Amino acid sequence: MSMRITERARRRTVALTLAAGLALGTAGCGGGGGGDDKKPDTSASASKDRGSAPSAQEGKSEAPLAELKGKDGLLLQITSAQRDAGGFLTVNGQFKNDGSGSLVLPAALRGDETEILKHGTSLGGATLVDSKGKKRYYVLRDTDGRPLTTTGLTTIESGQTIPVFIQFPSPPASATDVTLQVPTFSSGTIKISG
Repeated sequence: MSMRITERARRRTVALTLAAGLALGTAGCGGGGGGDDKKPDTSASASKDRGSAPSAQEGKSEAPLAELKGKDGLLLQITSAQRDAGGFLTVNGQFKNDGSGSLVLPAALRGDETEILKHGTSLGGATLVDSKGKKRYYVLRDTDGRPLTTTGLTTIESGQTIPVFIQFPSPPASATDVTLQVPTFSSGTIKISG
């Protein structure tokens, strides 16, 4: 009989401990830490009024910052050029095949520097030109000499897009417009944000 009482007491203790832990966990995750239980000024009622209507940004295709034209209907559309606090500039975009057939991305995109050639296909040959500051910026590399760009680029089918990025040292804050040059493509001026 004493075993049965001990077992029930043990179960109650475990259940009480779990309940207390869950209560503390729920209380710890809920508040903003300010001590007052005021609800935020903004509410979800604005989205309830619209139902499931798309927001102003959904469904819109933003115009690229620049569109660099290559051979046979190959395009490089630049969508952003963002400066960060670490001293880098990341250029994002996409290759787009507007041609009628499959295209092989040119090997010349990687440039002709020996260190970059060792690491396969990439956008390592890209450069940024700051005309006002009279400086040219080359693609950054990691400690093993690999370019900080999208790598492994091979072919692109008709109508397909491939997202890409390229990282450069950040030009000074005074440089807001720079020219992006990519081998075998026309050059284009892009506006830096951040």
